Amino acid sequence: MDTTARDGDFAIRVEGLHKSFGKVHALRGIDFVVPRGSVLGVLGPNGAGKTTAVRVLTTLLPPDSGRALIEGHDVVRDAAAVRRAIALAGQATAIQIELTGRENLWIMGRLHHLDRQDVRVRTAELLERFELVDAADRPAKSYSGGMKRRLDLAASLMGDPSVLFLDEPTSGLDPYGRLGMWEVIRQLAAQGTTILLTTQYLDEADELADNIIVIERGQVIAQGTSDQLKDRVGGDVLEFTVVDRALVAGAVAAVSGLTDAAPRVDPESRRIALQVGNRGSQALVEAVRRLDAARVETDGLALHRPSLDDVFLAVTGHAAESGNGTTRGRGRKPGVRPAGD
Repeated sequence: MDTTARDGDFAIRVEGLHKSFGKVHALRGIDFVVPRGSVLGVLGPNGAGKTTAVRVLTTLLPPDSGRALIEGHDVVRDAAAVRRAIALAGQATAIQIELTGRENLWIMGRLHHLDRQDVRVRTAELLERFELVDAADRPAKSYSGGMKRRLDLAASLMGDPSVLFLDEPTSGLDPYGRLGMWEVIRQLAAQGTTILLTTQYLDEADELADNIIVIERGQVIAQGTSDQLKDRVGGDVLEFTVVDRALVAGAVAAVSGLTDAAPRVDPESRRIALQVGNRGSQALVEAVRRLDAARVETDGLALHRPSLDDVFLAVTGHAAESGNGTTRGRGRKPGVRPAGD
């Protein structure tokens, strides 16, 4: 991402942002920009600083130092102007579950000082867009988790924001609900809304984001497009699972030295991965020979192109975690750790 352009070229510009809570340094001088009309995916495990960054950018928390501009407005000096330009949909919905979907949107419209006719028109549009027409006059407490998320997002759009912050919007949703939310986000992006999306789901960032930053312990440790980040891993990755847990160390020894890269292993899943660069098929054949000679039985031995799972592992040294502590990826088995970590 080019950070040398004028502030006006970006919907969001962040420079040297710091935020601490006592001795806990949540943000340690992060820098990034979001071009107008694009989607930025912000990746990081629990506690990385993603939500703190969102709270600062949406004027909910003051930074200790640094600068953040939203549509050219400083989040500290021009907080009111920032709030007029943005909307936030967080991990927990802000809807009133005792009210109907229509009533929730009506209240939000009035809070944005829209007149009654504009509220009626906007409410009808949003109910249609988010496929909530049939449930519009039911109490929100009767909605499914996905419907509540869609209603919450619809409510955040009542003021027609130019910049939308989505803080882990699909956390806790079932696969169907996640796919539905992805489609909504794609539609918003296609209409020109600038979106900052924080997520622990690597496949989500891969699917939706134009650019991605990885935050670890309050610092940006990698950034670029999905393809650019994947290029950092370098070539194909050889993966397999060791059937007998007692033979994991033997499997690591067998494939060590196959390339210059060190094998990475997840002790829990017994999954081993090795970066093989452009030696894909040759490395696969040699790995089979070595593992057979070591009498190591494997499952799922295969090559694959680098994924964002591999990127996260390469830049952080550990696999990405979801909210329940499990690794996440595009339908793949859990990520792996460097052998010996």
